[in-house]
Amino acid sequence: MGVCDLLSDVRPKMQWAVGGMSSVERAGVLGQGDNAVGIVCAAGMRWSQKRRSNFERGFRKSAMREPTLDIRTGHVDAFVSDNARVTGVVVDGRTVEADLVIAASGRAARIAGDGRARAEGGNCGFSYVSRMYRALPGVQVPVSPLPSGVLYRGYLTIAFPQDDNTISALIVRPSADDALAQLRHEAIFQRATAMIPNLAPWTDPHRFEPITPALAGSGLTNSYRSSLDAQGRIPLTGVLFVGDSLSTTNPAGGRGVSLGLMQAQTMLRLLDADTDLASVAEQLEVWCTENIRPWYEDHVYWDATLLHRMAGGDIDLDAKIPSDLIAAAAEQIPEIAPAAGRYMTMVAPPSVLTPFEQQVRQLLRTGWRPPVGQGPTRDELATLVRESAQLISAQVGAAEHTR
Repeated sequence: MGVCDLLSDVRPKMQWAVGGMSSVERAGVLGQGDNAVGIVCAAGMRWSQKRRSNFERGFRKSAMREPTLDIRTGHVDAFVSDNARVTGVVVDGRTVEADLVIAASGRAARIAGDGRARAEGGNCGFSYVSRMYRALPGVQVPVSPLPSGVLYRGYLTIAFPQDDNTISALIVRPSADDALAQLRHEAIFQRATAMIPNLAPWTDPHRFEPITPALAGSGLTNSYRSSLDAQGRIPLTGVLFVGDSLSTTNPAGGRGVSLGLMQAQTMLRLLDADTDLASVAEQLEVWCTENIRPWYEDHVYWDATLLHRMAGGDIDLDAKIPSDLIAAAAEQIPEIAPAAGRYMTMVAPPSVLTPFEQQVRQLLRTGWRPPVGQGPTRDELATLVRESAQLISAQVGAAEHTR
């Protein structure tokens, strides 16, 4: 129960990241020094401007200071059970006994013997290349609760402000677009970002310096895996599934940490109120179905319709209007803006946008479409990538020839 105790101690700070609205400015900190995890609360919004690696390091260091928590590192291979009740897990071939197992494994992890039905969903259809940059002395990164995202013709760009005057620059492409996959090469990525208005200011070598290589992200999924078996029952009492072991969403949406913290809060509340672990699992399953699954479904539909539009297709005006279009329509229908803000900061679920769907449908029927960024199109970017690859190849060949 050491992990539960740790999360209970920081629960108020976690709630600031995902909780209700307030106009009071506050700040919560988990961890110390460079590993502190800051949660900024201002003007009714909550966000954490922290690199994922530092965020996780801060949590780990806080956990390691807990006197009742024993941290063991290893590969969990399988659950151990007796009469449909968990008794432990197998870690690197050795059994570790436990009355309660919280399965919060990553999106690629697999633990044998959980008895659950197969996951829904699959590949989201997008891949990306990202690179982190740090501002040079005298250059300030703006503090913002939302990333700067711009959709261009055939691709998407996002700039995520982070801690310590750093940003993460992303170019998101349909996974099937092999031509843009060459962006994973640093020189090509740098040339491309210099041409894209949304990224050029944050990757300008006179203002920012790269602090990581260009990192390719692929195999991204939208998935949901219930805690129930194929018959709709809890298969293994004493196991609670949270985080990516329950659901994953396209990481370009930046929702994973918030969804995980929401689940952790609810899990702790249920464990505080009920000692019957079967009952806790059932209650958590119901809560996740009502509060986590809608975010999974929202991303599945959003990604599918965005891929269609990136490929040159138009919006199906007779189908459900995706959340990103409703939020974008706030520029034309100002009364949408408060709900769109609550949705984008995850203070309210996707259903907060439902009341505006018909208004947006009528707006779309007039011919309005969300604006596309002024910058290179997908074809122009692909040409730049190809020419850059040829130039780099020629330079490498010339260098080898002179040796």
